[in-house]
Amino acid sequence: MTTSTALPSATPWRRVVATAVLVAAVVSVVVIAFTWPSRTSTAHDIPIVVAGPAAQTSQLEAALTKGNDTFDVSHATDRADAVQMLEERDAYGAVVLSTGAAPEVLTASAASPAVAQVMNGVAAELRAQAAAAAAAADGTPATATVSVTDVVPLSDDDPTGSGLVAAAFPLVMGGMLGGILLTFLVHGTGRRAVGLAVFVVVGGFAVAGILQGWLGILQGQYLENVAAFTLALASVAGTILGASTLIGRIGVSVGPVLFLLFANPIASTATPSSFLPAPWGTIGQWFPPGAGSRLLRDLSYFPDADSTPQWLTLAAWTAFGLALMGIGAFLHERRRHAHHGEHVRGPEHAPDPLTV
Repeated sequence: MTTSTALPSATPWRRVVATAVLVAAVVSVVVIAFTWPSRTSTAHDIPIVVAGPAAQTSQLEAALTKGNDTFDVSHATDRADAVQMLEERDAYGAVVLSTGAAPEVLTASAASPAVAQVMNGVAAELRAQAAAAAAAADGTPATATVSVTDVVPLSDDDPTGSGLVAAAFPLVMGGMLGGILLTFLVHGTGRRAVGLAVFVVVGGFAVAGILQGWLGILQGQYLENVAAFTLALASVAGTILGASTLIGRIGVSVGPVLFLLFANPIASTATPSSFLPAPWGTIGQWFPPGAGSRLLRDLSYFPDADSTPQWLTLAAWTAFGLALMGIGAFLHERRRHAHHGEHVRGPEHAPDPLTV
């Protein structure tokens, strides 16, 4: 007696072509997602402040905003007020004018090295204008001194800020991996919830310890950084677990699609959110990658900044994920009881479909 194993039938040509086109479309979407923000990102609507005598500041504001939208200028009462606005992240730079003294440009490279370079360009232009004015007054070329002060500099361990930008990677990828692995390796909603709690707490301590204690990228209070990473990981992993509990394992696709392809490119981890075309920069701050990266930067360098919106955003996403888990568990239990009831009663006791 011989047995034969049936070979799988060949894929129809129509499906082959459709699959190939679909894969090409997915690759195209990935390319757009990761290149469009950098391609369209330009320096515009940068919040800066000017301080000094009214006549001088009005003239400077007109010069800074004439024919361009690079700056969004507001006014500070004095230098101390301007410094406070930078430390609270209400502004990215400042120009301080004083009667009888050279202008001073204030920067905060920890907020954005890109904006600090723009402000250095402003300082160079002010030097050129002052030198030209001095030369016109007495006919002698002069060199004007315009000082540049970095009010909130980056640490020596991360002088370019690239490490702080890279810190957003474990936030997104770590949360995604945690949610996906818990979905496939742990069964039972209660066990998944416990697994999520253990994962985010241990992960928060570990990642913050690596980035702060070992690499020196994060600054500030260690436990605050731990809390930020814990909540950020929970917001991503919890949402993936919630979607998977509600709609099945296909819910893991929420992570790559929502957080990696959509939210991560508009998170503004390296530049101000105003650099992106409106309203994408603002929308990016409503998702864990944007809120989490901003929170880590604030905790490291801007303790006076109001980080309440970032904490609330991460907490809301975490609560959303847990709510999805609860709803999914409730619906699953309801279906299980309904199936069990039909099995016990038998088909002869099943309700009349016309009367239900």
